[in-house]
Amino acid sequence: MKKTIMLLALTLAVASITACKVKPWQKETLALEPMQLNDCPLHRFERNVEVYREGAVGGNGGKSGGGCGCS
Repeated sequence: MKKTIMLLALTLAVASITACKVKPWQKETLALEPMQLNDCPLHRFERNVEVYREGAVGGNGGKSGGGCGCS
């Protein structure tokens, strides 16, 4: 019984959070510079290392290829 009540409470909590709608005049505030998700330099470096290691260059710009040395 307690598990059912907890599951119901969790479902209602999630549903109430996702029911929020953004008004057109609020979108301007959300588009401002402080609200943008930017990578810190460490994350950018880690992403570049990962792209290089996997041979997945091309999605972030640069030469596309399979990592085998052929172009």
